[in-house]
Parts: sequence; C-alpha cells; structure tokens
Amino acid sequence: MREWFMEQLAMYAAYHRDRRNQATHHVGVPLIVYSLLVAASQVHLGTVPFGESPLPLSLGAFLLFVLFAFYLSNLFVVGVIAMVIYGALYGVAETVGRGDPQSVWTTFALCFVGGWIIQFVGHIFEGRKPALFTNLTQIFMAPVFLIAEILFALGLEKDLERDVMARSVKYNVAPKAA
Repeated sequence: MREWFMEQLAMYAAYHRDRRNQATHHVGVPLIVYSLLVAASQVHLGTVPFGESPLPLSLGAFLLFVLFAFYLSNLFVVGVIAMVIYGALYGVAETVGRGDPQSVWTTFALCFVGGWIIQFVGHIFEGRKPALFTNLTQIFMAPVFLIAEILFALGLEKDLERDVMARSVKYNVAPKAA
C-alpha cells in the first residue's frame, strides 16, 4: 500500500509545480474539505460510547477516521499533523452543522464552490489540468500532500521529498511553448 501511496503523492507533486498553483491549493483544498465536513455533519450515523455521555457520530467523523488511518499507516508524521489540522476543521464544521439549515447549506455551497474556483485559477497558472481529471484518487492525496509540502519548505522530511520528487518525473509534462 505504501508504494501506491507514494506514487499518488508523486503524481500530485507533478501536477502542482507552479508556486502560484501551490498557494491556491493551500486555500482551496481546506475550504473544500471544510465544506464537505459541514455537509457530512448533517448525516448522523449513531453514537459512540464515551463514559456516561455517548458522542454523536456523523458521516464527517467516520470519513476523517478512515482518512486518518490511511494517512497514519503510510506517513505517520504527516498523518498526525493532518489529524490536528483537519480535526480542528471538523470541530468547526460540526459546530456550524448544528446551525439552521439555511446557514449550513449556504456555508457548504460558498466554501465548496469558492474552493474549487480558487484551485482552478491555480491550474491556469500551472498550465495543466488538475490531477484528479487523470486520477480521481488525487482528491484524497491533496490534504496530505499540502502538509508534506509545508514540511518540505521548512526543510523537514527531506528523504520523503527526495523520494516524491524522484518519482514525480514520470508524471511531468513539457512546459507549453511561449
């Protein structure tokens, strides 16, 4: 599974080489994830035993649990950071999800559409279609890759960066002639 995971990260890296595109994704991806968590907060799956007060379980919590398990099993440090960042987004999304339906669905729509617009603008800078148009699983790689990208910029996880960049070459395309 780790080999497949690393190949997906490499593909994501190849489709996001332009700094402006990368910047748009650092805004757009969290907005989209947040919007989906807001929507998923509306789907209640039951409760989880927790002392005397059972905790409500939404679709959002379930999906994050699955993603966190996937991330942690492949890149532990990045997975832990994802849990902190996206766990906080989840907390805000669940709070918003308890609001009136109009606020919930307006928040969802604005963040979802806005996040995609921001990302598509980034791909104009990149001059390349989004990776998810080639491989839909890239949707799940975006959050974890953005965290890895920040670690790379901070000079951390150099072995991971070298591995991802070496693998990404096969997914690169020649730049368009001016």
